[in-house]
Amino acid sequence: MAQDKTLMVDDERRFEQYESAKDVARSEIREQVNWQAEQLNNEERAQAADLGKEFKREALSEVRNTDVEVKRARTTARFSQVIDYLFYVVYGLISLQIIFDLFGARRNNGFRNLIDTLSSPFLAPFRNLFPDPASGQFQFRFSYVAALLIYILLHLAVNGLLRVVAHRKTAI
Repeated sequence: MAQDKTLMVDDERRFEQYESAKDVARSEIREQVNWQAEQLNNEERAQAADLGKEFKREALSEVRNTDVEVKRARTTARFSQVIDYLFYVVYGLISLQIIFDLFGARRNNGFRNLIDTLSSPFLAPFRNLFPDPASGQFQFRFSYVAALLIYILLHLAVNGLLRVVAHRKTAI
């Protein structure tokens, strides 16, 4: 989540720097062009006008490309935040299951049944993966701990993939 905020702050900072540098460059170029335009003959003025048009096309193209990159990065950051939230909900459900079994929560309790129902789809592939030691109604679920660790690794992999998608390539 902090990485998403960092990405957004980085995008905003980069965009502000880009706009500032563009404004400075634009004013310096105007001053130079105006000064040099006074020194030119008609043929040189035509060449300068053509060059100015080419610079303008390139600048507009660069602005369009930067705008697309910033929008893509923001969309990816928002998507990453949603993914993070969903994984945190799964972590919470699995952790509650581990705690309930560890402390021997009653199976006929309504809240326990709700958590069992919500976490069941996430824990089903991991049930009985490892032997789970028990003492009476108290049980430590190694299988659920393994599920939690695997979901953490999956979360890291998804975030890594999103960083690759959001990464901007810089051409020099």
